[in-house]
Amino acid sequence: MMQKIVYSLILLLVSQMAHAKLEIEIIQGNASALPIAIIPLQWHSSMPQPQIGVADVVSADLYRSGLFEPLDEEDMVDRPIDAESIRYGTWRLLKVDYLVIGQVNDAADGNGYDIVYQLYDVHTQERLISRIFTVGLGDLRFGAHRVADGIYQQLTGVPGAFATRIAYISATGEGNHQNYQLFVADADGFNPQAVVGSPEPLLSPSWSPDGQRLAYVSFEKGNSAIYVQNVATGQRDLVSNGKGINGAPAFSPDGRFLAMTLSYSGNPEIYVRDLTTGQKRQLTQHWAIDTEPAWSPDSQWVYFTSDRGGKPQIYRVAAAGGKPSRITREGDYNARASISPDGNRIAVAHGRGNEYRIAVLDTETGRMRILTPGVLDESPSFAPNGSMILYATREGHRGVLSAVSVDGNVRQRLILNEGDVREPAWSPVIR
Repeated sequence: MMQKIVYSLILLLVSQMAHAKLEIEIIQGNASALPIAIIPLQWHSSMPQPQIGVADVVSADLYRSGLFEPLDEEDMVDRPIDAESIRYGTWRLLKVDYLVIGQVNDAADGNGYDIVYQLYDVHTQERLISRIFTVGLGDLRFGAHRVADGIYQQLTGVPGAFATRIAYISATGEGNHQNYQLFVADADGFNPQAVVGSPEPLLSPSWSPDGQRLAYVSFEKGNSAIYVQNVATGQRDLVSNGKGINGAPAFSPDGRFLAMTLSYSGNPEIYVRDLTTGQKRQLTQHWAIDTEPAWSPDSQWVYFTSDRGGKPQIYRVAAAGGKPSRITREGDYNARASISPDGNRIAVAHGRGNEYRIAVLDTETGRMRILTPGVLDESPSFAPNGSMILYATREGHRGVLSAVSVDGNVRQRLILNEGDVREPAWSPVIR
């Protein structure tokens, strides 16, 4: 069947209501998670206090990473507001290793909030973080994600990825009455916003490295076409709508180029377009199907899916051009490569027989590790810190988004109130 219809290039997507909210469920955790207490931040603002506070968001972020075990608020027998009021012995009895305190104040200009927080090591009584930063009136949740990012980086040595967004495709209705939408939501599933809608399929969202734009495929005019759209303003540019397939766009790490699959010459090949000049050049030339390009972090290589060896596998070619080389060899099917930020791992949809799971290839050892237990897992997308992989899967007749840690020890399921979703893409960190 034309190798799974060009390996998901023309995969039709299914649905979710515009008002629906993602909901996070941890389905597998980490027994060695760090015990931490996030004390509710003191509210010193003249604005009404939100029902879900900064501490709630921070605790939820850290918990869903699988590396932390936040103490329930109802179990907090003490509520210190400054360093002098911390009774370390009490927290040691509660078996808490780290403690976060702070406050939310009005910003000096009156148009936002100052979030102040400190992180303490309960055992050494050392203050590890003392920070203050300002957010706008509508950005308190974003500020909370920034707090979680700071704590995560301090205690793990890895930058956090909570102040990020995810993009995904949905469709409502049935049969000939479906309506497709490209959504953007916070990484924890809140604030879903429809970026574009169409009565025809939308596919393959890809973030620009600055997190400001999305490239995607639309069939709104009958044939596939590639657009680049500003998420905030809605302004979009038509990049490619030539004869045949126009698909699988992928921004280069510097944002200057867009790799894509085009078939106007009769066969799906990988091309690179200069977004400034509009010039494009062909990277592959083979009778096989070449699709789903993905850039290496240093922009030196373009990885892609090809069946030139008989079955879909991952290959790579120098971005400057050259002879492609095969990367994956284990399994009957490896497609839809996502490259980790350090370039040391490649996440793929890995198939054996009729089962498709998310796997990670270590580029140095060549070892392939299967991370997920599903039978139809697809579209992996690395978090910008490389700690987790977002992917699409199915449960019964319903599509859901899930995430798995790169070691396979933590899995999450992101559940929509109704409908199915596909084609997730994790954004860069939003500054």
